[in-house]
Parts: sequence; structure tokens; C-alpha cells
Amino acid sequence: MSIRSVTPSDSIPAPAASPARVKPMHEIIAAALDRRAFLQVSLSSTCAAVMTPLTATAAVEERLGMESELFQFTAVPTSKIDQVVVPEGYVAEVLFRWGDPINGQAPLFKPDASNSADEQARQGGMGHDGMEFFALPGVDPNTRGLLCVNHEYTDQVLLFPDGLEPLPPNPVPLEKVRKSQAAHGVSVVEVAVSEDGVWQVVDSALCRRITANTPMRMTGPAVPLTGDKVAGTLNNCAAGRTPWGTYLTCEENFQGVFGTADPDYRSDERRQRYGLEASGYTFTIAGQSVPVYRWWETDSRFDLAKQDCDAERFGYVVEIDPTDPHSAPVKRTALGRFRHENAEVTLAKDGRVVVYMGDDQANEFIYKYVSRRPYDPQRTADYGVNSVGGLLDAGTLYAARFDESGRGAWLPLSDSQLPAAEVAVYSRMAASQVGATPMDRPEWLAVHPQTGEVFASLTNNSKRTEADAANPRVKNIFGHIVRWREDEDDAAALEFTWRVFLMAGNPDHPEPQRHGNVSGDAFACPDGLKFDTSGILWIQTDMSSSVMGNADFAELGNNMMLAADPSGGQIRRFLTGPKGCEITGSAMTPDRRTLFINIQHPGEPADEVSDPLQPNQYSQWPDGPAGGRPRSATIAVRRTDGRTIGT
Repeated sequence: MSIRSVTPSDSIPAPAASPARVKPMHEIIAAALDRRAFLQVSLSSTCAAVMTPLTATAAVEERLGMESELFQFTAVPTSKIDQVVVPEGYVAEVLFRWGDPINGQAPLFKPDASNSADEQARQGGMGHDGMEFFALPGVDPNTRGLLCVNHEYTDQVLLFPDGLEPLPPNPVPLEKVRKSQAAHGVSVVEVAVSEDGVWQVVDSALCRRITANTPMRMTGPAVPLTGDKVAGTLNNCAAGRTPWGTYLTCEENFQGVFGTADPDYRSDERRQRYGLEASGYTFTIAGQSVPVYRWWETDSRFDLAKQDCDAERFGYVVEIDPTDPHSAPVKRTALGRFRHENAEVTLAKDGRVVVYMGDDQANEFIYKYVSRRPYDPQRTADYGVNSVGGLLDAGTLYAARFDESGRGAWLPLSDSQLPAAEVAVYSRMAASQVGATPMDRPEWLAVHPQTGEVFASLTNNSKRTEADAANPRVKNIFGHIVRWREDEDDAAALEFTWRVFLMAGNPDHPEPQRHGNVSGDAFACPDGLKFDTSGILWIQTDMSSSVMGNADFAELGNNMMLAADPSGGQIRRFLTGPKGCEITGSAMTPDRRTLFINIQHPGEPADEVSDPLQPNQYSQWPDGPAGGRPRSATIAVRRTDGRTIGT
């Protein structure tokens, strides 16, 4: 996900690419898109027909009685206006903003951002991202339930009345550090439909904030190196849910909040691999690079030069029980440590838990975790945050290799040269050692609810200098989506057949590395992916402010959400966001009549900050001129006729 006006300190060379025959770029792209370039596979052991993967998927969907066109709504045009736009017959209503009280009552947000750290810990955090909707026992889940909402990062200019002040060398006051830490993490809020049909946050004994200072446990193979306790979760990007009803929040750009003022500090190879440098993220102010967070100045656990630094205790998938406000969240280290995007959970044929994950950095990897034991629906009480050594603690972590033939393999990280504890803490190094394929910023993964096929968004990669079959463009600024079928349609399989679903970009551009093959409405930089139960693949985009300034993106306007038919490949634009925002995170009620979507960082400006004391006014969404400053928010989208979303 994008970070407002910051430059990550990612100066680490890309890992060596997996072996691939060198071809001209136009041949690589053609092969990646050509069905005939992939091995033919049988639909199942009982099916005599031999088909390509895409044909097999279409056959399954036809057998299941699915329509060739899954969605029926009129596409919205591209937009550059400062509001959310939805199709005719739909409405979008603001539900839960940064600074809104999690109990729906108090403390209220102050337009000048003068709320204290203590107040922020009882309000919605910043940077709304991934989320999930959970039913409550004995309650109609279509009119009431729990929303778990991630908060990815804090905009240090918007968060305080005086912005980045004081600037270095003066240290940041502890109160400012605590407020920033309180705006990270997760919000658990209860939402319900009012008498007039509008969703709103309601007071609840279940509401709570989980922040960068919330006590939690660590379990799994990393514990010998990390210990079993840590304070907090942060940089919470995308999400997932387990079959036993818990929430998975994923720590992404944790490296940005760590740093040090020690002039003698030098990152070793293992920290460099994770971008853990002395300055964390930086703003550019009047041509000078200035650290953004600077938590380490007053909170030593974020100081890389200190022995008690927590750097190796972040970068994990965190399990939360949304229905137990007194339970401690748990970092499940068996799922690896990297810049986690989402955690897409499914079950293998034998019931083992499978978690697909992406590492959101250029030239990093796609991962899969397979539990050692199967999930038993009759023993749900044995799982969750109170379990140790269970389904999310004991299993095998793999990284994907995509071969030019259209076949792929899951490579166990246990085959690396690292011991088990280090595989969990330094997963990137293990994946490089076993020969996984470096990808173009792997972000969300989504599993088709009927066919089990897996889709992965690859947002972009301007650092790629050599194309391969799965990443067929150098300097890939538009991004693409890949899809694969596990052998025997079993999520625990060790091999799979893959192809490129689409290349985002400009369908009319003559240059192969900029040409897109989108069928329907054009878009760029795919990020969020999620299937609904009907089989619609919802795609959300993350074109950063620097990307949107590119002439090839000019006509695309603001970021958007699209519906995709995975059978026919048709794409239709469903929603556009306000100026400068990212569209990210979605969840539906079971009846598919309400769609919750997150609007992150409206008004994100260019990378140069001219005045660190003045909040950006590029956007006034969602509160208008009287609101004080733009705010990330969750919206609720519904049809005015009460029918299901999309169809």
C-alpha cells in the first residue's frame, strides 16, 4: 500500500531471479498471455477431457450454473472529483472515519487534530485498510455485526495541529509518539442498520482499539529468537479470517517506524534485507531528507541501536478474537516475517489450513503456509487466540516458483540453509535461498469460492530490469494479475499451473511494457482483491500520486474499484474515490446487500512537503470545508432498491 509523502529506505539489491530463458519483451508478454503456452491439465481425475487452465475454470463455472456475466450494473466513468462515485441506483454513506469514537459516542474528533493520545486510543485510527465483517450470535448478520478495520500508517502532518514540529535535532515529545502509535493497529466496532436504513457505529461492550502498545503474545517457531511477548501491532495493511471466526491482521511496512540517532549504527545484512535503516521513512522538505516517525527518539524499543529493540518482533500475521475484548492478540510467526499484505485462508482437501500471502515490496515473493494438522469444525473452541502449537503454529511455509512453461512449484523454506527459528524471522532470505521467483510487488491474494483458483495482484515494479514469464514487463508501472490452479484442485499441492490473468495499463499504448490487455474498463496498479460468494472478483487500485502524474495514467483519474468476471475476463468500473485516495479493503454482509469499503489517505499530495506545519488541503473528503482536514474512512455501499450488490 502507498505511504503518503514518504520514501522507504529500500536500497537493498533485488534477489537473483529464478532461471528463465532470455527472450525479447514482446515475446515474453505474448507467451504469458497465450493459453497455448501452458501445459494442458485435466479438470479432475474423473474427467476425460484435457483442457488449458482457463478452459478448465470456465468449464467448472459452467458446470456450477454460473452466468457468463456475473455483474449487471452500468459502469461509472473515470473521475477526478473529490467524492465517491457509485453506479446509478447505488448510494455510498460514510460510516467510520479516522477520529470517530469506536463506541459511536465519545471522544469526538477535533477538526484541528488536537485530540490527545489517550483520546486517539479510543477513536478510529488512521489509514483505513483491510477489514472483515463478523456475525454476532443470535443477531441477524445482515443488519448488525462487528467490523474489524486495519489502520496502516499515520500521516504525521495531518495527525497533529503543528505537523512535524519540532524538526530535528529537537526530539519528538513522547505525547506525539504515543498518539501516532495509538493511530496504528485495528479498530473493532459494532455496526447496525438504523431505522432509516443507514449503517452506523453503535455503542458496544465488544468495541476496542488494538494499537502499537497493546500487550500481545508471540507463538510459533520464531519464539526462541523473539521471546513470547511483545507490545503492539502496527502498519496493519490487509487482512483475513479463519474458519473458527478470528481476524487476521497483517503487519506490512514496519521498517518505517524504526531508526536511530546513533551516528555509528550500521544495519547488518539481515536487517538491510528488511529495509531497517537508521532513518526509517523520510519526508523531503526543502530538498532535505527528514525522518517521519522518529519514535526511537523517546521510545527505545524502536531504536535500532538498542539491545531491546523490537525490530524482529514486527512483520507478522496477528490473530485477534473480535468477540472477546479481553483476549490478547497473537502474532503467528509460523506464517513468516515480511511485509505482509493479506492472509487468504482456505482449506486443503484433507482439511488442513492453507494461508496464501504476498510480500509487498519490489522483487519479493508469494508464500503459502500449510498446517500440519487438519481443521475440525467440531473442535472450533480448541483453536483461536488461546491455542499454542495449533493450526497456525505448526506447519510448513513455502514460497512460489513460477516457471516459463506455465507450471510452478511450492518450495519449502525448510530446505533453506536457515534453522526453523530463522526461517520464521528471516523468511525473505530463506525464500531467496530455495529459488523462489521475485515478483512485481505481490499484494492481495484471493481464492475463487467455487473453483479454488488463486488470483494474485502484482501492483507494479519500477525496479525490474529483466523480465521473466510471470513478470513480463521491465519497469512495470501498470501492474498485472496472475492466476493459478493447484494440482488436483488441492490447496496443499506442491505444484500448480499458472497464467497471467491480465496486464493492466493502457490498451492503446504501442509500447509492450505499457500496453495493457484489459477487457472492458481500463485501470492500473491492481492492489486489493476479494471474491464475493457469487464469484465476482473485486479489484481495487493503488495508483500513487507520483504514478497518477504519469501521462499514461492521466485519463484514469482517481483510484477505483472494479468488478471482474474471472471466466470471461470482463472488467467493469464500479466505484471511484475522492482526490488522492487509495481504495482498499472490502467486506460484505452475508446477503450481499451491503458492501463496506475503505477510502484511505484522501488528499495524498506529491512527495515534496513544502510546509510541515500545514495539513494538505488537496482533498476535503469526507467532511467538506468545515471538517478541518481529509480523513480516511469506511463507507457502506448499498442499492436503493435493496437488491444484492453487483448482480
